[in-house]
Amino acid sequence: MSTKEVVVADIVKAHKNPIAELVQVACQFDSEITLESDNRKINAKSIMGIMAFNPTSGMTINIVANGSDEEEAVDALESFLAVC
Repeated sequence: MSTKEVVVADIVKAHKNPIAELVQVACQFDSEITLESDNRKINAKSIMGIMAFNPTSGMTINIVANGSDEEEAVDALESFLAVC
């Protein structure tokens, strides 16, 4: 299991459709990926989950991945969320 804590940048400015693009990044990996914040845990591959989670600028999120490509998955999501 790989875990990393990130502070979300202003992804709305950096991406045209940040929620859909975040799900697309997560879906590139075989690992199970969850995002956790404030006692909420969602599947990063679920567009409805991401919409409800609503990652916003300044929010602290734990990215947790478990699987064969977990480290790459965590790094890719960190790069997406921490883009400035």
